[in-house]
Amino acid sequence: MGKGRTLSRVWPNEPRVTQALAKCREGLVGETEAAPLVFIQELGPFTEYRREVTPDPEGWRETITYRLDIPWFAWAFGFLVARHLRRTPPEHRAGARGPWWAPPDRLNAAQVNLLGLLAAASMSAAYINTVFSQTVKFAAEDLGVGSGGIGVAGSVVRAGIVISLPAAFLADRIGRRRVVIALAWVAPAATALGAVMPSFALLVASQTIGRPLGIALGFLVAVIAAEEMPRGTRAYAVSVLAMASGLGAGIAVMALPLADLGPNGWRAVFAVTLIWLPVAADLARRLPETARFVAHNEYRRTVGGSPGRLNRRRMLLLGTVALAANLFVAPASFFQNAYLREVREYSATMIAVFTLATATPAAIGLILGGRIADLRGRKILIAFALPISTALLVLAFTVGGSVMWMATFGGGFLASLAYPALAVYRSELFPTAHRSRAAGLLTTVALLGGIIGLLAAGAALEAAWGYGPVMGVLALGQAIVVITVLASYPETARRSLEDLNPSDIRAL
Repeated sequence: MGKGRTLSRVWPNEPRVTQALAKCREGLVGETEAAPLVFIQELGPFTEYRREVTPDPEGWRETITYRLDIPWFAWAFGFLVARHLRRTPPEHRAGARGPWWAPPDRLNAAQVNLLGLLAAASMSAAYINTVFSQTVKFAAEDLGVGSGGIGVAGSVVRAGIVISLPAAFLADRIGRRRVVIALAWVAPAATALGAVMPSFALLVASQTIGRPLGIALGFLVAVIAAEEMPRGTRAYAVSVLAMASGLGAGIAVMALPLADLGPNGWRAVFAVTLIWLPVAADLARRLPETARFVAHNEYRRTVGGSPGRLNRRRMLLLGTVALAANLFVAPASFFQNAYLREVREYSATMIAVFTLATATPAAIGLILGGRIADLRGRKILIAFALPISTALLVLAFTVGGSVMWMATFGGGFLASLAYPALAVYRSELFPTAHRSRAAGLLTTVALLGGIIGLLAAGAALEAAWGYGPVMGVLALGQAIVVITVLASYPETARRSLEDLNPSDIRAL
């Protein structure tokens, strides 16, 4: 439970300010009609909220007492909320859309709590998904494996995605909650085994199990978010989960300097994976089942009948985009450390500094991208941000110095803008009966695209191609993404899941 806070400030006795202070904003119930004015939250993000306005010799004193429960992320959003309430003039604070970092729709306390839990699970999934790609170069050097072997290893680990499919299918049968909690325990434990593997082959084998389980955790978390968030906040929720994923991946990067401790230092980075077990314990204690799955399961139990087939056209469209995008994204991510180490001669510590400096600020792009996608639409954002992002990232594999740093930052920022708009489609365009399995199948297709991209990049690099030309050729996949989205994707912003999937209406 978040800690209660009290904020107090005196505002000038001006007509506009007085009118704003006396306004009973959406979600509040006014208890009095004359000073002191008291407002209590009826619907909103706070567990408790009370706002009192009293006369003061210098104008009006506004006192706000509230309690906000954001699991794991109160340190970030709690600060932003307090700053907004303390410093924003009342006439601006009453705006319908709120500050830039806030969700477009008004969440209730249960949704805020859920989003915090899902974000923590996303951190765990991202660390598990990142640790192998961050350490593989160091493990390969220690265990005597070359660049070709690294590319094959990355492909083998990605091929393990088939292990995640039973979890996806099971989540549509027995519920999202039970599967997510199981994955939150098993995935970090399996990944941490990499710390004790005596050979490169066994290391790859352990990550072929652990990483797909972490990926399954990540896409099921996104399914829960799509089913529980308001219609105008689904892309924003994806952006919050992606930001948390970035933090989880960032922790893997921050742990990377352990690899500089000695030839076996990379093993400590895998051992750090065990820090995510407390997240599993918290999910087991507080994560609810989604209301949509409960309603669908009750309908299926009482009425019966077949849930029907997946929409093949939608699966084809989204699968094409997932495969084409990862032809470039996977190699660009996987080979970045190798490029920095081989071409730019960066140490592990310098690689960590570069990654954190260029990728961490891009988290702002995720939040902005989520809000823009929800308020302005998904397709126009993708068409604008994705081509420029790709061009900048290719440039970053071609040049060095400050231009490389700036291109990586700019490309990452614009990719972050586009990501929520692209990712949210995976959960929006399929009904409750198929939502988890669709997410799993699309993730598998995305990983297939990554495998093709990695094998192609690895082979080209072994044949003495430069990193820039390799990434430039693979970037053609991003052009396919933009064309497919603009030509064939529906606009889903601010539309309910039942509107997008009419077969769900009977079950809700």
